[in-house]
Amino acid sequence: MALKKTEIDKFKKRLEEMRAQMTNLIRDTSEDAKTSDDNKGYSQHQADEGTDDFNRTISLEVTSKEFGILRQIERALDKIEEGTYGICDLSGEEIPMARLDALPYASMTVKSQEKFEKGLL
Repeated sequence: MALKKTEIDKFKKRLEEMRAQMTNLIRDTSEDAKTSDDNKGYSQHQADEGTDDFNRTISLEVTSKEFGILRQIERALDKIEEGTYGICDLSGEEIPMARLDALPYASMTVKSQEKFEKGLL
């Protein structure tokens, strides 16, 4: 059964909130990584410098994953505008409501997602 306009509006609002949160988180993490470079001093111990480098690497990896989620959120918002939200990108089947409730930026059914991740598609 296709999604109702009220359901789509609810998901759109939720996705817009998620986009704002993710954008802020990425910005803050990026600023933290840049700031730690500026704060390096010559008197700092090598072990401290190594810890800072490790923390910066972790922050950048997290930011990379967050960028991926942000792209998925943007894709879901595009699908709402196109009128294809809730439809699997690969199979054309409807994405179950429970999946959209759990993951509003899902663009594939679980079955298609599994095939995609296994490289079968």
